[in-house]
Amino acid sequence: MSSFAVPRLLLAACAALPLLAEAARADSCDDLTRQIADAIGGRVGKRAGPSIDIRVAGPIKFDVTCRAEPIVQATSAEPSPSATFFRDLSVASEILVGQPAATVEPIIATAYRTALAERRKSFIQQNGWSASCYTDPGSSTMRTLCSVGRIPPG
Repeated sequence: MSSFAVPRLLLAACAALPLLAEAARADSCDDLTRQIADAIGGRVGKRAGPSIDIRVAGPIKFDVTCRAEPIVQATSAEPSPSATFFRDLSVASEILVGQPAATVEPIIATAYRTALAERRKSFIQQNGWSASCYTDPGSSTMRTLCSVGRIPPG
């Protein structure tokens, strides 16, 4: 092997490292999405960039977005989100942030009520995670969007 071959191999290996890290993140996001889909009775749908849809029956849509820290979000086209909306988002959040669904659900509900009352996005920070909601009562396709995710360190 020539003395030039070794540096080329090292360069090629170094160039591949970001791709391996990205693939590992994608695999862990796929696993997380599967766990959430199983817990809420859905099935994993399409991936679009860092986001993966979870398909559930009815007017609620879920997706998991994996960037620095994963986020789960639920969207409802109903005039007021159903109890299922809050329950399923809380169950998904338990998997994502490690807090019991019974702890997360009232915080999401408070974020929703605040967003509705103040007509702006509501953001509630907790110990290492956050919940946010946005409402648009005039929309016919997306009236409520709530999300929960870990707060990135730093």
